[in-house]
Amino acid sequence: MIYRHTFIVRAALERVRTFHAQPESLGAITPPPIRTQLLEAPASLERGGEMRFTLWLGPFPLHWTARIQNISADGFEDVQVAGPFRHWAHTHRFTERSPGLTEVRDEVKLSLRPHIGWGPLGLGMVIGLPLLFAYRARRTRRLLEGG
Repeated sequence: MIYRHTFIVRAALERVRTFHAQPESLGAITPPPIRTQLLEAPASLERGGEMRFTLWLGPFPLHWTARIQNISADGFEDVQVAGPFRHWAHTHRFTERSPGLTEVRDEVKLSLRPHIGWGPLGLGMVIGLPLLFAYRARRTRRLLEGG
C-alpha cells in the first residue's frame, strides 16, 4: 500500500528542513492520544542513523526502530527496522514553492504483518493515516508559522 499526503507551510525551505531533521519534532507533531517516548536518536539526521522510540497508545506500548536513509537536499526517508509492519518506508520531501512558502510531501509505502496481534493493530494504524497526517500538517504549520 502507498499513502501520500501533501501540504503547504508558510515557512522558508531551510526552516522546514531543519525542523524535520530534529528527532524531537516527532513527538511535537504526533497527535493525542498517542504519546511518543524517544529512547535513542542521533542529534540530527544522518544517513544510517537510527531512532528508537515507543508510541504509547493509551497504556499500550508500541516499540519502533527507524533507520534514516536517502538524505538529500530535498528530504529523507525513514525505514522501519523493527515495529508493527512487515514493511514501512516513509519518504519526506520539501520543495520551495516561493520564498517563504514550502510544500511538504509525505509518502508511506507499507505492508501489514500477518500476525494475530500486529495485523489488526497495523490495519488500525493504516485506517488512521489520513487523521495522523492532517494533524501533523496542522501542528507543523502552527509550530513553524507562529514565529
